[in-house]
Amino acid sequence: MPVANSQPRRARSGPQRDEAARLAVLHAADDLLVENGFGALTVEAIARRAGVAKQTIYRWWSSKIEILLDTLIADSEKSLPVPTEQPTAETIRGYLRGFVRFLANDPAGKVLLAVIAEAQHNPGTAESFHERYAGPRRARERDMLTRAIEADEISPRLDPDATLDALIGSIVYCALMGSSIAPALIDALVEDLLRPN
Repeated sequence: MPVANSQPRRARSGPQRDEAARLAVLHAADDLLVENGFGALTVEAIARRAGVAKQTIYRWWSSKIEILLDTLIADSEKSLPVPTEQPTAETIRGYLRGFVRFLANDPAGKVLLAVIAEAQHNPGTAESFHERYAGPRRARERDMLTRAIEADEISPRLDPDATLDALIGSIVYCALMGSSIAPALIDALVEDLLRPN
């Protein structure tokens, strides 16, 4: 007579990702985007570079955009976290300078610019980008500004969302246009938008 197993069976939640394969896919997507651009990036190329089957990728991600968003979320949390300490004008200036470096030098910065560009003519990409990345990050950035305002560290002339549009939008526009972003631009934005006379 078989012995009854006293341990309850754990419900399966679908295919489990192998962490090494997942990371290989994310790194492959980053590398290929930087090397060849968004238009040449395909799931087939990502699978080849990562050493996994294309079916494995489609089991875990619905499109190359979803892969790019996963790598963008993970990498920006490491490379460009939104400050959580009590913010000051200098903290925010440091965050903006870090954002400039992120866009110019980090592969994830290239991913961000590519996804923003693709979102301009693909509503599905725009929705996924906002839901998964831009919306949550904007909420943390807004909280950073709000806490600085409440602590009388800054006194912006615009509401927090409009202030963020002006700060972040200026940097993204320069990056999309391929323009270098001088530290003087960040200083002017901080002084004019966060500490007006």
